[in-house]
Amino acid sequence: MLNKKIAFIGPGVMADAMIAGLLRKKLARPENITAAGPREERGEQLRTKYGIKTTTDNLSAASQVDLVVLSVKPQRLSEVMKGLKGIRNEALVLSIIAGANIKKISAGLKHKSVVRSMPNTPGQIGEGITVWTCSNEVSDEQREMARSILGALGEEVFVEDEGYLDMATALSGTGPAYVFLFTEALIDAGVHMGFPRRIAEQLVLQTIKGSVSYYHQAERHPATLRNQVTSPGGTSAEALYYLEKAGFRTAISRAVWAAYQRSLELGKEKPGHIPEVHDEEKK
Repeated sequence: MLNKKIAFIGPGVMADAMIAGLLRKKLARPENITAAGPREERGEQLRTKYGIKTTTDNLSAASQVDLVVLSVKPQRLSEVMKGLKGIRNEALVLSIIAGANIKKISAGLKHKSVVRSMPNTPGQIGEGITVWTCSNEVSDEQREMARSILGALGEEVFVEDEGYLDMATALSGTGPAYVFLFTEALIDAGVHMGFPRRIAEQLVLQTIKGSVSYYHQAERHPATLRNQVTSPGGTSAEALYYLEKAGFRTAISRAVWAAYQRSLELGKEKPGHIPEVHDEEKK
């Protein structure tokens, strides 16, 4: 990996995280990394932060490298691919774009060696998890290259069935948003009861962190662990009763399913498409 030249098309948050991970794990040299995007000021930020090369010309960044990372917004992908027809045949294209399947990327770039992946935001601190797959034309060496760069974000899981990528987008890709919303709700509940916000935050964050660590060590089903802290007629039983009554599980399941459906829609949308606003959202 150290001698491989890498181009990031779209220098956003996840590209930033991947660059940081590659340099932190000494998998790439700064001089071999180029980030391309439309905003020169963003390029200046990355040059100052990492010592990498930057440009506003996507094609010049991608035409002479071993690995092209597509990290633009889903809605911009079709437009961006029109200007990326000069990628070397020997290069690997790695996409982290939600909803964009291998067939679409391969056809848009007229390029066969494509990896599709779905990382999540904890990858910014090396604690993420990425589900990925690849086209049949990806060589063993290129697979290891992909495994290394995605591993720099945290854990990585290879799957044969590309259909799992849209599922991963809804579950682990969007997952941090569910966790942060739940965290926010607990903190606000603590403030509502009378805790100072800083204490409420400390109590909630350590409770979540500790619960996850305990789950890993206990190696038991979550339902078993939940039952351990639910005494008959106690406070936990009362709280869980209201959560179930409010449809907590169903709300989570429906939210994940909605994200899954949206991921499928993103893969089918045409450039410039504006999603339909549902009646509930209009209200």
